[in-house]
Amino acid sequence: MTDAIGLGLPERQRRDGLPERVTIWEVGPRDGLQAERTALPASQRVELIRRLAAAGASVIEAGSFVRADRVPQMAGSGDVLAALGDLDARLPVLTPNLRGLDDALAAGAREVAVFLSATERFSEANLGAPKAAAEAAAAAVVRRAVEGGVRVRGYVSMVFGDPWEGPVEPSATTELAERMLEWGASEISLGDTIGVATPGHVHRVVDAHRDRAIPVERLALHMHDTYGQALANVLAGLEAGVRIFDSAVAGTGGCPFARSATGNLATEDLLWMLDGLGIEHGMDLSAIADTGSWLSAQLGRATTSRVARALAGGKEAR
Repeated sequence: MTDAIGLGLPERQRRDGLPERVTIWEVGPRDGLQAERTALPASQRVELIRRLAAAGASVIEAGSFVRADRVPQMAGSGDVLAALGDLDARLPVLTPNLRGLDDALAAGAREVAVFLSATERFSEANLGAPKAAAEAAAAAVVRRAVEGGVRVRGYVSMVFGDPWEGPVEPSATTELAERMLEWGASEISLGDTIGVATPGHVHRVVDAHRDRAIPVERLALHMHDTYGQALANVLAGLEAGVRIFDSAVAGTGGCPFARSATGNLATEDLLWMLDGLGIEHGMDLSAIADTGSWLSAQLGRATTSRVARALAGGKEAR
């Protein structure tokens, strides 16, 4: 019998109906780090991104162009981006307003992202503006970016549930997705911000977008692992036709509105499952695990990735 832990690789078993390849959108350097208590300097964030790229990550969210007093973990994102001009990887950055977009473009950004909330309460709490005002600001960013030939991703938060408003109807998300695509966004990431989704819920939400003639190829899933459902939800997404998935090395991040949130789906855990299903993604699991170990040391905390912990235990046993 094969010792998977000893080899550091799962046994591959293909399943009918699943894709041969997916794209992983690595969010650790932005969405992961901005929710961590320890703020890493720009130089360490540059090293993190270079390590991720060397491990095969082709899309790495590099930073956020927001006010440093509001998100100090993202201070110096312009310096980070400017230092990575030689890197052969997509380096999208978050630009919540026109000022942020201008600063990002000046630093060399070729791809940006905007955030909106499916619920009113979270828009006011997280974006600091009612939904209508937040949408107007996002629309201005998307349109100016697209006019300049810059690719834009649209994020929708609180897709699967809101801590104040409770269940969220899929129509709230599909309407936002339709508008962002009309403005010119190239894809929409559906966020399980507090990690309450389950596989059946994922199918329902993806089907609702398909019913509104939104191509599933333009959808991504951004799952949090608060209740241990992230990988099951990714599998449901694969079954539903989704081919783009967000994850963060070492499971960094979290949501301040869910007390038990453990952060984003760990990239190491996602890679283990994809490798086991024989789905190509272009990343090296061992190198990503090593990067997660390095990052955890910089942050002064243990990784939340179960795969990373298991691999480390296997190394110690040998």
